Amino acid sequence: MTQSTSPHTTSELFIGLMSGTSLDGVDGVLVDLHQGLHVLRHASCGFDSTLRAELLALNSPDGRDELHRAALAANALAASYAKVVQQLLADSGVAASQVRAIGAHGQTVRHRPQMFDGTGYTLQLNAPALLAERSGITVVADLRSRDVAAGGQGAPLVPAFHHNVFGRPGETVLVLNIGGIANLSVLGADGSVLGFDCGPGNALMDGWCQRHTGQNYDEGGRWAASGRVLPTLLQRLQAEAFFAQQPPKSTGRDLFHADWLEAHLCALPEASRAAPADIQATLTELTAASCADAVRRWGQGGTPLLVCGGGALNTYLMQRIAALLPGVAVGSTAERGLPPLEVEAAAFAWLARQCLLGLPGNLPAVTGARGPRVLGAIYPA
Repeated sequence: MTQSTSPHTTSELFIGLMSGTSLDGVDGVLVDLHQGLHVLRHASCGFDSTLRAELLALNSPDGRDELHRAALAANALAASYAKVVQQLLADSGVAASQVRAIGAHGQTVRHRPQMFDGTGYTLQLNAPALLAERSGITVVADLRSRDVAAGGQGAPLVPAFHHNVFGRPGETVLVLNIGGIANLSVLGADGSVLGFDCGPGNALMDGWCQRHTGQNYDEGGRWAASGRVLPTLLQRLQAEAFFAQQPPKSTGRDLFHADWLEAHLCALPEASRAAPADIQATLTELTAASCADAVRRWGQGGTPLLVCGGGALNTYLMQRIAALLPGVAVGSTAERGLPPLEVEAAAFAWLARQCLLGLPGNLPAVTGARGPRVLGAIYPA
């Protein structure tokens, strides 16, 4: 992987867009996928407080005109996507006509695969037709539902991309993505790939931080570092059945949300009386410990552990993961040429290309689907 600053005119130019469960905004990359991955530009756009609050509210059913609100939120999301696309084009000097497609994941608001009727569903808010109209570029969206239809989890989808970019013959490489939810990719020395969600990443930490400090996230983990871990609360949180499940498995805010945390706090009087910084320290330790446990159980002795996503910028969290994994070289994907905040967006650019080429985007060993499937729906420019 290399970074480049010169504009390209090849038909292998793609844009990838990512707005994850952290609900902090949109990251986008313009990439050249001709003979590898070359990131030409990165741009981001934060969500305004109104859109962020609406997307968060739509993660939980409240019976209040949800279809109408979801449709308007999807339009607003598409406007944010289009803003990032225009910024990428302006910064690079690339015309919309030179970009083959945009991979637009959408915003996950419900994720319940294999539940209820045996198939379940995963739901991402998006307005891909509107994005295609505003950008003048073909859009590939709806990247999870085909895997779910084939009996899979629909997540995580990034391990196939991780294998393509970070895999090394004869070396077991671990890639840990810490967004709102954390997921681990195990790229085996023999070419095998395992991937699954570990549990909460930043979602619980960010929510608690915003509630008590007014900040959207705990910068560098400094607030958590000022507190102390509450062992009884940590043990109670770790008793959640999801942590003990074997892969394939995936999760989201359907499970790890503010009410889930509040129920545990109410059950422990000492925790409900604790200083907010101590709760933050405990939530940070929950993320670190669940990630470290996943590496110990499923990591096949791999090293290095390359971390990406917003969690890679949380210094205290990274220190805790490293402390819990002695003997594992914990670093960032930047060490392999791709900065942490560009990885997931690049993955969806790559998945868009897979779709246009008619190639599978999922890994059945990761998602549990019945076989490889071409993922995505195409909205032509």
